[in-house]
Amino acid sequence: MALLPILCYPDPKLHTVAQPVLSVDARIQTLIADMLQTMYEAKGIGLAASQVNVHERLIVIDISEDRDAPQVLINPQLVWTSVETHLNEEGCLSVPGIYDGVQRFDAVTVSALNGEGQSCVIEAEGLLAVCIQHEMDHLMGKVFVEYLSPLKRNRIKKKMLKAQREDER
Repeated sequence: MALLPILCYPDPKLHTVAQPVLSVDARIQTLIADMLQTMYEAKGIGLAASQVNVHERLIVIDISEDRDAPQVLINPQLVWTSVETHLNEEGCLSVPGIYDGVQRFDAVTVSALNGEGQSCVIEAEGLLAVCIQHEMDHLMGKVFVEYLSPLKRNRIKKKMLKAQREDER
C-alpha cells in the first residue's frame, strides 16, 4: 500500500469528470487499498479517486468511530433521494482546514459495485448520506466550496493559494 498525494483546491484537476471503472481488476484493488490508507492517514471519512488524480468513478468511505468499517463504491449512482434536506457542516481533504454549510438530502439510495465488483445497493441517512453525496460530487468534478457564495469561495481560493505558496518555500 502507498500513500497517495491529495489534490488541493483550486487545482483544476479537481474539476475533471470521472469516467466509469471498466473492470474491477488488480489495479483497482491496489487503488482501493492505497485510497483507504491515504484517507485514514489524512483523518478523513471519505475519499474520491478524483482527489488523488485518478479520474475514475471510485470512492472509499469509513464513518465508523473505530475506523474499521470501510465501504467501497465503484460507479455509484443515486437511485433515490429524500425530499427532506438539511444544512450540514462539511469539510474536505482537498480543502484542508475549511468547513462550511452545504444543503444535502437527508437520505439517499445508491447503486454501485463493491470492492469485489459485486452489485450492491446502499440505503443511507445522516452522516453516511452526506458523505456519499459529497464524494459523488467529486466524481462529477465538483468541490463542496462551489455550493458557497462567490465571495466565500473567492476567500477560500485565496487562502488555499497562499497556503500552497508558503508550503513551497
